[in-house]
Formats: sequence, structure tokens, C-alpha cells
Amino acid sequence: MNRKLFGLKNCDTCKKALKELEAAGKPAEFVDIRAEADLASKLPRWIAAAGDKLVNRSSTTWRNLPDEDKARANGVTLEGLLLGNPTLIKRPVIETESEVLVGWTAETKARIG
Repeated sequence: MNRKLFGLKNCDTCKKALKELEAAGKPAEFVDIRAEADLASKLPRWIAAAGDKLVNRSSTTWRNLPDEDKARANGVTLEGLLLGNPTLIKRPVIETESEVLVGWTAETKARIG
């Protein structure tokens, strides 16, 4: 199965997920969301799968956003917000041929099998 893990090189959760996937015999190709990912083409699918769960509200980037951006009161869409601030994307995002999983949670681990 073709699996891609989108994250940041220095993200501890992404490193842990890659290591656990490898150990389980389910390796994933790592793609850096800032440097390598084509977010404009990926975000519509990710948003359709996860919606607002795609936003990392515990990140420094989120805390530093103006309130009107957080509320999207200025007309910015979720896609526009994430395109402009890729570090707001909850990590990792794991893409398989059939689904998009967000975060390294027990549910994600179970879905990957």
C-alpha cells in the first residue's frame, strides 16, 4: 500500500509515527508540509476528510493568530488559513489510497491496522 506521512522534519510526533509504522512493517514516505507538499492540491481532500480537526489549536502559530483569523471573520476560508499557515495543520497527516488520517492517535493506529 502506498502511504504518505505529511509533517515537519522536527516534529516529535511525526518522527514517532514514522518509527512505529516502520516497526509494524507499514512504512510511509515522509513529505515535509512546508518544503515538499503541494498543499493547494492536498488541502481540499484533507478538509473533506477531517474538517476543522485539521487545525492544530494547541500550536504556537494558532496562539499567535489574530482573533479574526481564528474565527475566519475576515472571509478567509479554512483552506486559505492553512495554505497561509502550514504549521497550523495538525500532524501527522497520513494519506493512503483510500483515506486521510489526522494526528497520531489510537484511532489512527487502529485504522492503519
